[in-house]
Amino acid sequence: MDFGRLSDLRGVDFTLPPDHPETASLLARAQATAPPQPAVYVGCPIWTNKAWLGSYFPAGIKDSDYLHHYARQFNSIELNTTHYRIPDAPTVRKWRDAVPPGFKFCPKMPQSITHERELYNADELTTSFCRAISGLEEHLGPAFLQLPPTFGPEHMRRLERYLLDFPAYVPLAVELRHPRWFADTGVRDTVFALLEALNKTLVITDVAGRRDVLHQRLTTPTAFIRFNGHGLGNSDYRRADVWAERLAGWLSAGLHTAYIFIHQKDIMHSPIWTQYFLDKLRTLTGLEIAPPKIIVQPVQGSLF
Repeated sequence: MDFGRLSDLRGVDFTLPPDHPETASLLARAQATAPPQPAVYVGCPIWTNKAWLGSYFPAGIKDSDYLHHYARQFNSIELNTTHYRIPDAPTVRKWRDAVPPGFKFCPKMPQSITHERELYNADELTTSFCRAISGLEEHLGPAFLQLPPTFGPEHMRRLERYLLDFPAYVPLAVELRHPRWFADTGVRDTVFALLEALNKTLVITDVAGRRDVLHQRLTTPTAFIRFNGHGLGNSDYRRADVWAERLAGWLSAGLHTAYIFIHQKDIMHSPIWTQYFLDKLRTLTGLEIAPPKIIVQPVQGSLF
């Protein structure tokens, strides 16, 4: 994730802001329908992580086996491949059959819808996409509508119409990137209220160069968080601590589900950060989410 990424972190305040005032109200209403056990999903943006061969993946596996092994290390994925093309039915079935029970895909909406058409005249493409990913069946998490930085509040009515017509059988998370969505309190609270009224999840992004998108406003009982790390520096661990505390509070207050997607420039850092974060979350909540673990590799030519 290059959006908002900085190479120089001097002067960046990584403090996690307080919750938006409406977040507590939403969680209080969600508490009445909270499941006995909330669900927490953690993942990365891709599964073809060749750097994990010989550590988190067995050495020598075929490319076609990467998803199988990824899904034994993480329980979700921010599925970026769907941003570039709508998958066909055999591909979706192959993905579905490669993962264990409880795994969730969060497919990113095609760029032809979000970036090229900017939601205009995109009904047929949207229907095709939703029908395709519905083949993931119980493994389908929220689809991910990432709007481009050019899509601002002047298009609010287009966004509203698109969301009203969006197929109800696919849950949806929406990421707003244009700075003017957040610069004006009236605009900000209007779009937040719109998403809540339409039961669409607002994405929260924790990235160094755009602290405005760290708005801490929940619009559904699902949190969808994108975390942009910086090479396991001290700030990464401090942010893991405070995110574990914030999520523990949300889960206690009524949050049903959380998705956390980790973006690190070096993919070897993502499992390490996840291990640390999940340990902190387990200590605070008692939730047992299996962390990624290095696989013991067979030794060639060993004698017994």
